[in-house]
Amino acid sequence: MAAIKEQLAQRARLVEDFLASCLRGRDFPKRLLAAMEYSLLAGGKRLRPVLVLAWNRVLGGRDEAVLPFAAGLECIHTYSLIHDDLPAMDDDDLRRGRPSNHKAFDEATAILAGDGLLTEAFGFFCDAALERGLPAERVLRAVRLAAQAAGAAGMVGGQALDMEYTGRTGVTLPELQDMHARKTGALISVACRAGAVLAGASAADEERALDFGRAIGVAFQIVDDVLDVVADEKTLGKPVGSDIEKGKNTYPALVGLAESKRLAGEYVERALALLAPYPGEEAAFLAALARYIVERVH
Repeated sequence: MAAIKEQLAQRARLVEDFLASCLRGRDFPKRLLAAMEYSLLAGGKRLRPVLVLAWNRVLGGRDEAVLPFAAGLECIHTYSLIHDDLPAMDDDDLRRGRPSNHKAFDEATAILAGDGLLTEAFGFFCDAALERGLPAERVLRAVRLAAQAAGAAGMVGGQALDMEYTGRTGVTLPELQDMHARKTGALISVACRAGAVLAGASAADEERALDFGRAIGVAFQIVDDVLDVVADEKTLGKPVGSDIEKGKNTYPALVGLAESKRLAGEYVERALALLAPYPGEEAAFLAALARYIVERVH
């Protein structure tokens, strides 16, 4: 697992370097910029932008061309974390081992930092065509897919269902799966699909990228639910057991730990099968990344 962690870290640094410079020198109020960068530059696996880059490479694309688009997806993901942590949502005091945005600043600033990151993301998407030379038609299609994945039919809708289901008994497994497919899976899926679209992929390649993203998105969420039960707080970077305490519906709560782990492994195997048509280093990286998702400890 050490090898894939190092590869993931190397690719994440490419995204980190871009993110560290992309907001500097902009005419933003200083406190707002500080809050945006506080969360955007807080580290993390950078899974979504790395998936954009990886699928784009698999299908013959160039990192330089799609990096702004990849960064835009990370901005959307970061805004969602800031808003999820707010008292009106999940009310979490810690994120990645340090105070959540509204604790480090204040609630109003945290809301505006999230709003700012979400809006800036679409500027980065456009830069893929305007500054990096990608065909405008490809970029426009990828932007539409990203908007659908992030919006009310996707991530935002999933968060709404999460709030609706919290504390509610009788939530079924299909309901839980639908909620997580929206809240977590949609942005992971669109990262893979957008990478393919921006590379000019065929319909078959695009579909495989989408299905790969869906499979690892489910596995990722199941493992997150499991880690909330079995991990330690220092490694996880946030309180362990918070899902149970808040009355969240999770895979372990519905089907137990053993079955949750089995399901995560099953979805990873589905993802690996989708990589069969793609020989080479990039597909091998994606396969190792899929396996890492079920083996990680945070």
